[in-house]
Amino acid sequence: MTSRILVGLGLTLAATIALTTPAVAAPADATEASLVEPVLIGHRGASGYRPEHTIAAYELAIEQGADYIEPDLVSTKDGVLVARHENEIGGTTDVADHPEFAARRTTKTIDGRPVTGWFTEDFTYKELRTLRAKERLPLVRPDNTAYDGQERIPTLDDVIKLARREGVGIYPETKHPTYFDSIGLSLEEPLVAALAKRKWDDADDPVIIQSFETANLRDLDTMIDVPLAQLVDASGKPYDFTAAGDPRTYTDLLTPTGLAWIATYADGVGANKDRVLPRTGGATTVPSPVVGDAHDVGLIVHVWTLRRENQFMATNFRIGTDPNAPGDLAAEARAFLDAGVDGIFSDNPDLVAAVLDER
Repeated sequence: MTSRILVGLGLTLAATIALTTPAVAAPADATEASLVEPVLIGHRGASGYRPEHTIAAYELAIEQGADYIEPDLVSTKDGVLVARHENEIGGTTDVADHPEFAARRTTKTIDGRPVTGWFTEDFTYKELRTLRAKERLPLVRPDNTAYDGQERIPTLDDVIKLARREGVGIYPETKHPTYFDSIGLSLEEPLVAALAKRKWDDADDPVIIQSFETANLRDLDTMIDVPLAQLVDASGKPYDFTAAGDPRTYTDLLTPTGLAWIATYADGVGANKDRVLPRTGGATTVPSPVVGDAHDVGLIVHVWTLRRENQFMATNFRIGTDPNAPGDLAAEARAFLDAGVDGIFSDNPDLVAAVLDER
């Protein structure tokens, strides 16, 4: 296990001691949180090079230097947690090529929005195992399509076994927790059970659980003693706020008052990168106060998502005009590290790892 995992959690001293024995001294107080060594998270694995959320993508992320691999978690009909970015799987599997499942294509309301396709909760895990993963962005990443059809959908347990074998952490995200609660397939209890089964919250196995919603993280804070990260998007609000009539938005959560509230149940913030380096006219400007304000209340800040293609970058990091051509991801990574972030999610872990190795 690398020292980045050991110290990069950047938690309060008590939380860090509860998780692991750091290789160097943990921050003595919240104001020193920016002194920890940043960590690298393989976003859905090395999804810039392999179809996302496959064992091949996770293995490559580890090979390229990721400290954590990130499984997004959804549930099957029989309550098995599997790694998919969404519960709708028409764009990430070959389900449309299976005539036996044609009748299961349907439209559902997920977090208040109509979504049409095939959904994991309508399949048993045995049925889901007959499907194979494919590249979600074939026009952006045509090279990845060479791996279409090769990989099954991994379970959370598959990811845990891989991470433990390779000595890296896991950074699971619970997807659409309010929705899954509403259909009797709560994500939190099986996640906690899986971690407990593998004794995953011990000193040798770093884990951070993340969510865009808040209610499930607040529940998890009472259920398990591992770090939690509140995800914050570039706009909008947590769906559980919408469902409960709470007027607060993600912007409100990033004020000093909002961050202090997050610190009552979570240990970090997973921020959309535009929240840390805002853009004007397409180019990044000076860093926002988010990192400093979060550190002031003892929260770490991890940003998402650094991708090498021009279209995913601010204009000052692009090279040329082809939206799918590689831009200067190294320069982008340096800019976020200079802004004081404690970790980076990336589809291209090798490029960010090279920057971290410079420091």
